[in-house]
Amino acid sequence: MVDSKNKWKAWLYLSPALVLLGIFTVYPIFNTVQLAFLNGYNIWEAMDGKMFTIGIDNFVKVLNYPGFLTTLKTTILLCVLTVPVSTMLALLIAVALNSIKALNRLLQTIFFLPYVTNSIAIGMVFATMFNMIGLDPATGIPQTAGIINNFLSIFGVGPVNWINPGSTYEANMFVMCVYIVWNALPFKILVLLGGLQSVNKQYYDAAKVDGTSRARVFWRITVPLLSPMISYVLITGFIGGFKEYSSVVGVFGEGMGPTGDKELQTMVGLIYDSLGEVGTGEGFASAAAMILFVIILAVTILNLKVSNKKVHY
Repeated sequence: MVDSKNKWKAWLYLSPALVLLGIFTVYPIFNTVQLAFLNGYNIWEAMDGKMFTIGIDNFVKVLNYPGFLTTLKTTILLCVLTVPVSTMLALLIAVALNSIKALNRLLQTIFFLPYVTNSIAIGMVFATMFNMIGLDPATGIPQTAGIINNFLSIFGVGPVNWINPGSTYEANMFVMCVYIVWNALPFKILVLLGGLQSVNKQYYDAAKVDGTSRARVFWRITVPLLSPMISYVLITGFIGGFKEYSSVVGVFGEGMGPTGDKELQTMVGLIYDSLGEVGTGEGFASAAAMILFVIILAVTILNLKVSNKKVHY
């Protein structure tokens, strides 16, 4: 507890962080909300002193944007397909790591390395792995099938066009889901492993005495006791999933698709593209950001409602 006479010292020490927080976090949020409701906002006209009416024209433009529904579908699919899978895999890996005492620290470090690696660089590696080089224009047969296709050929599976021009939306989504799940694992493993290591070992000792099977121990002891951490990684996973952008750019480049026509554009990608139209795109981008915020807020509230019933504290 800070002495009331010395509170000014605490505020003085906090002031640099608070100023930076206000400039780079609080002000942009308020500014985004303001721009979203200014009809026909143009930064150049605003600089000349023009006043804009308040309305929902920017939101109407976003909802009527030709690629909005496709963009929203891609964003939701990436989120729904990857978050549950990555959470379940992270839980299984965390349980396995917790049972390996000898190499526990080393394996934790190895699994955590992707989290501190640049996501664009990782995306480029995945693009290389799934890439087919030198497609014959006459036959469509790849001269170099790529690492993944070479591996699949061991099992008699022919080369698949994963991310090159002519590939299907399903193949593109599969590559993105594999990458996002792999990239999301480290943080979730770390959180769940920390939760496992804080669980009272008496529960497991009692289950061992009773001869309880491992599957029953997992579902009846481990999962309930880890439910607060599972809820946390699910909520943060859905929030991160709806903000996917760098993963798609890492694999497909700024074109966000095999042909560069934004086939896999996400909501954040739409916002960034709108900001590229300097002068006229700020209002559109702000409205799109507000729509994304409402979606994330609704999903988060739903997760919290479910957590209140399922989580054991």
